[in-house]
Amino acid sequence: MKTKYVSDKKIFFPVFLFIFSMMLVSCHHQNAKKQTTVDKTEVHPKLISRILYGINVDSLEVIKGRVKRNQFLSDILLKYDVKYATIDYFARHTKKIFNVRKIRRGHKYTVIRKTDSLKTPVWFAYEISPANYVLYHLTDSVYAMLGKKPIVRKQVASKGTIKNSLWNAMIAQHDDPDLAIKLSEIYAWTIDFFELRKGNQYKTIYQKVYVDNNYVGLGKVEAADFIQRDVHHYAFYFEQGGKGDYFDENGKSLERTFLKAPLKYRRISSRFSNHRWHPILKIYRPHHGVDYAAAEGTPVHALGDGVISRKGYQRNGAGNYLKIRHNSIYTTQYAHLSRFAHGMKVGKHVRQGQLIGYVGHTGLATGPHLDFRFYKYGKPINPLTVKSPPAKPVLKTYRPAFDSIVDHYRPLLDSL
Repeated sequence: MKTKYVSDKKIFFPVFLFIFSMMLVSCHHQNAKKQTTVDKTEVHPKLISRILYGINVDSLEVIKGRVKRNQFLSDILLKYDVKYATIDYFARHTKKIFNVRKIRRGHKYTVIRKTDSLKTPVWFAYEISPANYVLYHLTDSVYAMLGKKPIVRKQVASKGTIKNSLWNAMIAQHDDPDLAIKLSEIYAWTIDFFELRKGNQYKTIYQKVYVDNNYVGLGKVEAADFIQRDVHHYAFYFEQGGKGDYFDENGKSLERTFLKAPLKYRRISSRFSNHRWHPILKIYRPHHGVDYAAAEGTPVHALGDGVISRKGYQRNGAGNYLKIRHNSIYTTQYAHLSRFAHGMKVGKHVRQGQLIGYVGHTGLATGPHLDFRFYKYGKPINPLTVKSPPAKPVLKTYRPAFDSIVDHYRPLLDSL
C-alpha cells in the first residue's frame, strides 16, 4: 500500500487565504463600527438656549401676565418681593427711558426670577407695544433699558370688489380692515371714499408685520390700484430726498396741499350759500361754509399743514372754534367743536391730518356737526370747489429708480 504525501505549498496556500479573509472581515467590521459612531455624533441635536428679551432664561423662572385695571408698577412688583425703594427709583430716575405712569391696562409684562429658595426677582419686562419693551434690572446695579423684538415683514397681495363699502369688501377677502384706512389715507385727495359705488375694485401689494410669529398689524403699502368705471388710479410708494410718498405711474404725487375733508362724516347737512334759512334764528343769512353731519365726538383733523391763528368760543355763533393759517393764501376754520385736542393753542404748528378737536354742537347749533370754512386771501370760498395744487412730483434725479419700481409692481397689480 502506497502512502500519499501532500506538499507543504499545497497546505500553506489555503490556510493563508482563510487567515487573510478573516483579517479583512475583522477590519471591515471595525471600520463599520467607527463609521456608525461618527454618524451618531454628527446627528446628535444641539441644545439651543432659550432667549427672552435678550436674556438666557434656561436656569430662570419666567412668569407672564397682563396689566389689570387700575394696576401700577408697584402693584405688580411688590407681589414678587421687589423692594419699594427699587420701584421708587424706577419711577423717579428712569422717566427719560420710560415713564412708569404710562403703563396701560391689557399690556403684557414678564417677571424673571431665580429658581432658588428665595425666588429672587432679577428682571421685569413691560411691553410698550408688540415689538417694543422696557427692561428693568432689579438686583445689584438697578437700571432700565429699551429693547425691540425682531420684526418680520411678509409681502402679500390682495384684491376685492366693493358691494357696499371698502371695509366690508376687505372683510370678505379676509384682509385686515385697517387696510381700508391706509388706502383712504393714500387716496385722500384723488378719491372720495364717501361716494364709492358698487363694482369699484381695489388691488394692493402690502406688508404684514409679525412679532414672535404673531400678526401685529399692517406694514407699508408698497403699491395699489383703485379702479372706478374702468379708470385705474395707481399708487406707488417711493422715497426721494429721505422722504417717502405715493405717486401715480407718471411720477405725480397723490398727496395734495389739503385733504378732501377734515373728518369722516355721514352726510353734508348744509352747503355753502349766500342766502340760507337759519334753523335757530329763523332768518335768511349767508352761510359761508359746509356743515358735515357727524356723531358727537367724531375726530376732526387739520386739512393741511399750518399754524393755529385763532382759538376761542362764540356763544351766539361758532361755539368752540379753531382757525388754521396754511400759507399766505389759504386759511381754514373748524366750528361747533365739543372740545379741542390736547395742546391746541394759538401759534402751534400742526401737520396735515393731525387731530385738532372733536365734533360737537356748541354755539348756535341744532345738532352735532362740523361747520367747516375755507378762506382764500381772507375771503370765504366754497370748500367743495377748491382745487388744491399737487405736491412735488418725482424729481428727474430719481426718475430712473422710480420707473424701475413702477415696472416691477404694475405688472403684478395688473395680474391680480
